[in-house]
Amino acid sequence: MASLSGLASALESYRGRDRLIRVLGYCCQLVGGVLVEQCPTRSEVGTRLLVVSTQLSHCRTILRLFDDLSMFVYTKQYGLGAQEEDAFVRWVSVLGNLADQLYYPCEHVAWAADARVLHVDSSRWWTLSTALWALSLLLGVASPLPRGKRRAMEAQMQSEALSLLSNLADLANAVHWLPRGVLWAGRFPPWLVGLMGTISSILSMYQAARAGGQAEATTP
Repeated sequence: MASLSGLASALESYRGRDRLIRVLGYCCQLVGGVLVEQCPTRSEVGTRLLVVSTQLSHCRTILRLFDDLSMFVYTKQYGLGAQEEDAFVRWVSVLGNLADQLYYPCEHVAWAADARVLHVDSSRWWTLSTALWALSLLLGVASPLPRGKRRAMEAQMQSEALSLLSNLADLANAVHWLPRGVLWAGRFPPWLVGLMGTISSILSMYQAARAGGQAEATTP
């Protein structure tokens, strides 16, 4: 009952719901891709799971239409990162925030073009939004590296290592969705995209649950 109560509580928040939709979507893509590719007798089930994965992805895209303001508030509060001791981490974080801020309107335009709300080429805007996402992930990978050297004996090292692995898994998918000819773009089969996304999603959920547990433990 406690676990069900915790799940229900998590689903009451936007971030908690988004994490669950994300992990379900990538799990459907992983299992569906394996069934379609490796199990011909179950390919119909696999195809249906891939459809579910696509719809869950569309659901998250629509929900992100309302993320611009919260991202702007976070970017404004962080500013130029005066609270950061390390200058490299500070400027990498500032650039990462800028990439994230620009990502949302680009994705919105791409979505609106696909929905025929705007008469523009959606593929260009999807490419731009994916490139901004990849840049943000790359900057996220870069930011824990100097911290890891400085704080090798601190507990935060574990959290940064998990963030690093999560960003690398997402970065692998981001490159896959870029135009062909860019590194391994377009070469991942559906199951591998699902695997990378599932790994990233589970790590993100674990970190969120761990942070929530630590917050409860420190609450008087």
